[in-house]
Amino acid sequence: MSEISTVIFDLGGVLIDWSPLYVFDENYFDSAERRKYFFEHICTSEWNEKQDAGYPIDRATEERVALFPEWEKEIRDYYGRWEEMLRGPVDDSVEIFRQLKQNPGLKTYALTNWSAETFPIALQRFDFLHWFDGRVVSGEEKTRKPFPEFYQRLLGRYDINSAKSLFIDDSLRNVKAAEELGISSVHFQSPEQLKQSLKRINLL
Repeated sequence: MSEISTVIFDLGGVLIDWSPLYVFDENYFDSAERRKYFFEHICTSEWNEKQDAGYPIDRATEERVALFPEWEKEIRDYYGRWEEMLRGPVDDSVEIFRQLKQNPGLKTYALTNWSAETFPIALQRFDFLHWFDGRVVSGEEKTRKPFPEFYQRLLGRYDINSAKSLFIDDSLRNVKAAEELGISSVHFQSPEQLKQSLKRINLL
């Protein structure tokens, strides 16, 4: 039997299908080059992560518009059309989560980089977010992955033994940060890959 007693899930990209590309698709921009420039220089992943760590969305948007007024429509659409980026559950991953919940000796938690302003939308839309024994949301904590204090906040709040925990995230950066804290991890690439990884350690 596996010695793992706790499974910690990332949400976006693992259990929930979220992507800015659902708004900023090939039809949104005049060219692929313009879209590439937008994500690399205007609404970057680093910029989005600031809001994930608690920076106010309205303030972030107005500051960005002031810096790049010629991109105002695109910048306002980033959070103005945010719900369209939230496509739906990753059904096969949610089924794996459901199976893990049937193990009475296993605790499950969520550790997510997510704005506190938009997370309530996901809570309302996805029932499975209420299955966790606890969750830590970056926007509420004012810190995020991959910073060690964010992981430690989850471990301390719920009295989790890192040596008996498994962390699942689609970001290799976040996985490596967890492993540096002694948390075994799976770099999520697909539900089938996750299923096989869990079977190898007798969790499924």
